[in-house]
Amino acid sequence: MWVPRLRAAPAVTVSPASASPGKQRGLSLVELMVAVALSSLIMLALAELYVNMARSQQEMAKTNSQIENARFAMQFLQYDLIHAGYWGGFIPRFDDLTWQDSPAPDDVPATVPDPCLDYATPWTQGHVNGLIGLPIDVRTGAPGTCGALLADKLADTDVLVVRYADTCIAGGVNCEPEIAGELYFEVSNCTAEILGNPYRLDNAAGASLLERNCVDLVGRRKFVQVIYFIRDYARTAGDGVPTLMRSEFRLAGGVLQQQAAQPLVEGIERFRIEVGLDNISDVGATVTLADYADYVDWDDPDNRISPTNRGDGTADEFVHCGAGCTVAQLINVVEVRLHLLARATEPTAGYTDSKVYNLGTLAIDASTLEPNFKRHVFSSNFRLYNVAGRRETPP
Repeated sequence: MWVPRLRAAPAVTVSPASASPGKQRGLSLVELMVAVALSSLIMLALAELYVNMARSQQEMAKTNSQIENARFAMQFLQYDLIHAGYWGGFIPRFDDLTWQDSPAPDDVPATVPDPCLDYATPWTQGHVNGLIGLPIDVRTGAPGTCGALLADKLADTDVLVVRYADTCIAGGVNCEPEIAGELYFEVSNCTAEILGNPYRLDNAAGASLLERNCVDLVGRRKFVQVIYFIRDYARTAGDGVPTLMRSEFRLAGGVLQQQAAQPLVEGIERFRIEVGLDNISDVGATVTLADYADYVDWDDPDNRISPTNRGDGTADEFVHCGAGCTVAQLINVVEVRLHLLARATEPTAGYTDSKVYNLGTLAIDASTLEPNFKRHVFSSNFRLYNVAGRRETPP
């Protein structure tokens, strides 16, 4: 019986592509282009975010620097102002409420002293009386012979002069040693000397006045006179960065004189000062310069609470002296109102400023200032405790 032979079917190789026609092994050109485009958009967004963050951080740094600069400037000024008129234990007789006689005619300052007069000129007693009796001077122009010192002063800004005796006794603990040839102030505590010449201001070596026991020598305090103003540049002439400057009176090269100013704080664009005058007595009477040449007139001689011809230590009005305060004004200054216009040291591209900045009685339109800079006004009052305090009487 014939039986047909069965043949095995040939093996068929099935490729993955033919087995799964819905899948592919790579990206098509279109898909690749789409992926690149999406990646570019994401990178562009991230780059823009980074730039914005960097710009914001830079502007924040400018603002912080502007605030810190103004704060440092105020600290420097405050330190000198709160010490203005400090002369150890000495009080000018025309301003001493315990002095029962009329002050000597030359005790009352007659003129505003020249702060740039070097010690070798020499100083007259009248000049010294002005230095001690008028602890500050304020003006828009250069005081005395200080024209060369303030040659680069920014226009429309004020000049402040402050004087006092250093709170540190030369050679004392944590104080600098006495320097030969430096100018020192000393005041006597000995009764016999107080009735004569109670103080000494010179550069001679060693103290000569006596303590309360009339045996021991008193300590000597360095004479301090500083001048503040705004220079129209910071590091290089013409760089346009206004800078607060400070000049000291001290010994240099064997000469006692006001020294070249040193830069303190950059970015202080305007500096305006208003002085508080104590020209109304405790009983409401107007106090004039002539009153200080007279003895203290008490409203009630038995109680001595209210002098009629002296101030009461409180500012009755604030004025801006402009061309310069007079002796009659400076002798009554018990408070100072400072206004600083601080600006960023670097411009901000595209920034426009339409503000009006008020520095006391002065209004500054931003359109008159250099454009593209952010600015802010800082103001503060500082009491001259050494002058105001001695005029106060118990209620």
